[in-house]
Amino acid sequence: MAITNILDNIINGLEWDIELIIQGEPASKANSRRLVKKRFGNKVRTISIKSAKALAYEKQFASQCLKLDPLIEADVLLYCKIFYASRRPDLDESLIMDGLQGVIIKNDRQIKGKIIAHGVDREQPRAHIGLKIA
Repeated sequence: MAITNILDNIINGLEWDIELIIQGEPASKANSRRLVKKRFGNKVRTISIKSAKALAYEKQFASQCLKLDPLIEADVLLYCKIFYASRRPDLDESLIMDGLQGVIIKNDRQIKGKIIAHGVDREQPRAHIGLKIA
């Protein structure tokens, strides 16, 4: 039995307090950084910033995401099944966690447990997200 099938069987029995589907394919935050030179006063330093793909996904996420007021301040369990356009990308939920911060939860440090799964959908890459409030 495939790992994603095992996870799906576990997940289907849980009820989530918040469920979202965000269209688009998140970039791997760790593997998609770029180096740029930035001036700090009269010194120039090389710093690492998110790739153009990662920045574009952040905007896409924000435009589709439910916005809560007030934000959740309790600890949460995160479920995320990310459907990529191919099997190639690394499974990386960090941009999704960043996107939830300040929009649904106050800080991504509140995520105390994660269930993360990889899926493939060439026509419709997306992320299925569930949050269970502690």
